[in-house]
Amino acid sequence: MNTLIVRSYVGETDLEPIAHLLNICAKFDRSDRYHSASGLSAEYAEPGFDAARNLRLWADAEGKLIAIASLWLPEVSENLEASGWLMFHVHPTQRDHGLEFDIIAWGEVRMQALAAERGLFAKLYLACRDDQVDRVALYEACGYELERRSLRMARSLSEPIAEPQFPNGFTLSHSRGAEDAAAWVEAHNESFSDHWGTYPMTIAEHSYWLSQPDYLPELDLVAIADGKVAAFCFCHIDLEDNQHRHCLEGWINILGTRRSFRRQGLGRAMLLAGLRKLKAKGMETARLGVDAENAHGAQALYESVGFRQLHVKLSFTKSLRDSNCQGG
Repeated sequence: MNTLIVRSYVGETDLEPIAHLLNICAKFDRSDRYHSASGLSAEYAEPGFDAARNLRLWADAEGKLIAIASLWLPEVSENLEASGWLMFHVHPTQRDHGLEFDIIAWGEVRMQALAAERGLFAKLYLACRDDQVDRVALYEACGYELERRSLRMARSLSEPIAEPQFPNGFTLSHSRGAEDAAAWVEAHNESFSDHWGTYPMTIAEHSYWLSQPDYLPELDLVAIADGKVAAFCFCHIDLEDNQHRHCLEGWINILGTRRSFRRQGLGRAMLLAGLRKLKAKGMETARLGVDAENAHGAQALYESVGFRQLHVKLSFTKSLRDSNCQGG
């Protein structure tokens, strides 16, 4: 491979080239996602993400961007291991020449440094679809092991959506945004405390996304009981993505029920309410992601209301105690 320029993210001037690269990769990989400079700007400004240190760019000798990698990790760790996710994209014409090994090696070194700052051991995650056999082989060659499977699912909103049936004493409402941020985060963290791959959310993180232009309070549903948020269904419509992909899709982003309110049908009721809201907004399809090994029957719930599997996402992991990926 020719000499490459490896550098840090410098800010706004990088956004358009990054979006262009990501859209090329998305089309080639059939990932059904559109990336914009404005969307990336919001993503990189999320509280807890250090774009200057945890975003890396690779360019050819002429300065044309050919690869990007980002390292994401939660602000809170409740054990002796700091876990991070490395996400990267390589231009289709530059793949399989060894660059992927260099990118993973960068991610491992960076993750080890971040873990050392916290006095913790480092653990890194990588992900891909199950049909991306080259990625699977790459991860295994770098010593990563498959840990989890998750599903991307979809449902047509033209099919009938049952009327939500809420238990007595529960009222369906929508969040008041920042005013309810603390209560929503408390409910979220209790609901997902026993779920794989989730970490405590901070009020700053949640409030940040509530401030974004595409946030719609009427799609941020909550069930109230005894003055508390008992369950929630946070829906989202990416208008820019829909416009560029010529579709009308909405997302069930987060669905959860607090432990003390489970097994009363709240999850199903909130899900149906969310689907009805998305349909009322003119959406034709609803999408979501779910852990295939969820212990609370989430996949069965989604299938019971008409969701069907689109593809499988594989999550690989590796403990980084004195271990780096070597280029091939």
